[in-house]
Amino acid sequence: MRTLIQRVQHSSVTIDGETVSKIGKGLLVLVGIEERDSDSDIEWLTKKISNLRIFDDENGVMNKSVVDIDGEVLIVSQFTLHASTKKGNRPSYIKAAKPDFAIPMYEKFCNEMAIALGKPVKTGRFGADMKVELLNDGPVTIWIDSQNKE
Repeated sequence: MRTLIQRVQHSSVTIDGETVSKIGKGLLVLVGIEERDSDSDIEWLTKKISNLRIFDDENGVMNKSVVDIDGEVLIVSQFTLHASTKKGNRPSYIKAAKPDFAIPMYEKFCNEMAIALGKPVKTGRFGADMKVELLNDGPVTIWIDSQNKE
């Protein structure tokens, strides 16, 4: 699983002109799923993301997690995180999992993140044409790939 995590002041998802999810201070998590991902990837990522110390403490040092600040999380599926640009100028998405595998994995990731946070997460809609709006705070943007565990 590949995730792109952005620390935000606020974020929202709009589909067909209707805002379907909205958060205040917290994390926007874009997630891409591939066929080789497993429950252990979900477990590792939810633990890593929920404990990632990227929010300022009282001294202005990034030393607090989204859990510590009681922040919110918006999770949006994004198969384009698995784009390969190795050949030509048109990205290939061959590594991105098909919906029959990706949807249950996405839903499980969202559920596990909610458990890690101790409260519900907000989501986009898998496969929809979504407009994602955010105010990146910092900016702080972090890429995490569960296959590399870096």
